[in-house]
Amino acid sequence: MKIKLTSLYVDDQDKALRFYTEVLGFSKKSDFSNGPYRWLTVSSSEEPDGTELQLALNTNPAAKAYQQAIFQQSQPAAMFFTDDLQADYERIKARGAEFTMPPTDVVASTVAMLKDTCGNLIQLTQLKR
Repeated sequence: MKIKLTSLYVDDQDKALRFYTEVLGFSKKSDFSNGPYRWLTVSSSEEPDGTELQLALNTNPAAKAYQQAIFQQSQPAAMFFTDDLQADYERIKARGAEFTMPPTDVVASTVAMLKDTCGNLIQLTQLKR
């Protein structure tokens, strides 16, 4: 069994696509519409055939409430792992991302937190070796 796809609710799919590709550096994987519904996914440029992240529009009231609640609690909606957090932090910050927490050492890793411009907090993590 494998995890091939996971979803993240966003308040604007076009804005989310720009952020996840131009700021974080992911690659657009799928983008097609069926009536008012748009299926939009990105994947890591380092693993183009790896897990896809669906950027799902939060038009469902339950999805919107969930997204807003975890944001208000300062909980990340997604965590991405990196081998060089400091370099990614500098690169992403230079592209205009707003970090709510700079790289910070915790028990078994170093983490940073940023806003994705679409209603979510994203945690970047580098495991300590």
